[in-house]
Amino acid sequence: MPFPARFSRTSPRKVGLHGRNLLECPVLNKGNAFDMRERDLFGLHGLLPANVTTLERQVARATRRLAALPDNFSRHVALREIQDRNETLFHAIIAQSLEHYLPIIYTPCIGRACRQFSQIWTRPRGLFLSYEDRGRLADILSDPQWDNVRVIVASDGGSILGIGDQGANGMGIPIGKLALYTACGGLDPACALPIELDVGTDNATLLEDPDYIGWRHPRVRGAEYDAFIAEFVEAVEARWPRIALHWEDLAGADALRILQRYRGRMCTYNDDIQGTAGVTAGALLAAIGAGAAPVAQQRIVIFGAGGAGCGIADLLSRLMIADGMDPQEARRRFFMIDVDGLVRQGMAGITDGQRPFAQPADIAAEWHVHDPARLSLADVMARVRPTMLVGTSGQGGAFTRDIIAPMATGTAHPVIFALSNPTANIEATPADLLEWTDGRAIIGTGGPFAPVVFNGQERPVDQINNSYVFPGVGLAVVAGGITRMTDGMFLAAAHALAELSPAAHAHGAGSAPLLPPVSELPAVAASVARALIRQGQAEGVAPPATEAETEAALRHATWTARYQPYEKVDG
Repeated sequence: MPFPARFSRTSPRKVGLHGRNLLECPVLNKGNAFDMRERDLFGLHGLLPANVTTLERQVARATRRLAALPDNFSRHVALREIQDRNETLFHAIIAQSLEHYLPIIYTPCIGRACRQFSQIWTRPRGLFLSYEDRGRLADILSDPQWDNVRVIVASDGGSILGIGDQGANGMGIPIGKLALYTACGGLDPACALPIELDVGTDNATLLEDPDYIGWRHPRVRGAEYDAFIAEFVEAVEARWPRIALHWEDLAGADALRILQRYRGRMCTYNDDIQGTAGVTAGALLAAIGAGAAPVAQQRIVIFGAGGAGCGIADLLSRLMIADGMDPQEARRRFFMIDVDGLVRQGMAGITDGQRPFAQPADIAAEWHVHDPARLSLADVMARVRPTMLVGTSGQGGAFTRDIIAPMATGTAHPVIFALSNPTANIEATPADLLEWTDGRAIIGTGGPFAPVVFNGQERPVDQINNSYVFPGVGLAVVAGGITRMTDGMFLAAAHALAELSPAAHAHGAGSAPLLPPVSELPAVAASVARALIRQGQAEGVAPPATEAETEAALRHATWTARYQPYEKVDG
């Protein structure tokens, strides 16, 4: 039987808080929607206006106020303030239109929100665990208010989107990710915990900012950093044996090392590495269904060989191997470009994630390039003539007409995914990519873009965003009792996503989107969760269950934004 969710959706909720303490608890506060019976029970008379309203009226009022604000960043700040007061109202607002609100609560607004987090932070949310807290992390986590936690998103603020080291300001990312777990995956906000692992920052601007809320110290690295992470993981394991620990935006090589160290002992995953890979693989499968070259014919250039790029290469190579390709041949199909050019065997500084995809040292012996010691993106594109190009570099404008030209002439439907965020860091705009390929490219971006009109035809622009995968992961862990996250499960997520592709059922590449619309993300999360649970059961990392039991567990685990009636805790 799947591990059951803790929260009843039908019976009255037992509440132990009283008076102002109840009003100050965001997951329980209803504002002036507390009825007279509840005001009697919980001592709320005098603390609230006389009028009793409804959630629907609160949503309508808040929506009018949000619409009157001057820009989306102002709306982001206002929504965060609502979230800190009343989680149910916040998510009821979002549920009106995911497509409208997701760019406000996450990408692209989240980048600016992290830069200015110290200025917009007003109320505690989640946990800031500072390096100076070492030795007492278990005590901090032991607080009873965290008893129901099932999903943690943890970041060290070291590599936030495309804007780099943001220190404690990186807390905006765990908060935003968990908002999407609920908005898209139905995770009960009461079982979500954002954590910022504050190990200092090397961002001089923050260290000199009098408003900066974090630990004013250079970033801790090496053995001291690893010991702090180890203390944190051990405390989490002891506190919550059945937890999903989601790592986000860790600095540099730390991300892959931490994932490899702990993934075999608990249910942990890195969304930058595995979630990005899962949605990219799903989008590629959808593109193949829409006319792109089949898996066996793919030659893939990845510009940006950090955690996300390596995760994409790893999962796509597994896709090729599952399709029958020899593992060594599959890895030879990938050409990864880092700061020192094409990753090749024998190069200094190759990471563990890059090493399996390093090309032979003498690959350029007959290429006749200007600098054989450093093979640029232009060199590789001209000689490899790839079928797929992925950008995870954070270098805005890196894909030019000349860079794309070899793909445009050598591939019927080149697949180009420019995934860097925020929007200013994207490698190329959708409009340019379509122009440079005569409209034949199948494109995707990391952030939201409006449809592009090309030759009089409106072309959708797919957002190849992790929100198509990670909310389903959280739902699967809560509903299905998953104890480990495996590579096979992320492949299963990719196939589940591809099966939902509108493009697979359309006529002509580019005539329909690769991925379902954002408005359908809750349904996508449910499909991904089913696939993960089935794969977890097949691999022995989830308890067996019938299909009917799994469906019942998914329904029970899915939270919706509505006010439950409250009763006092007995005694």
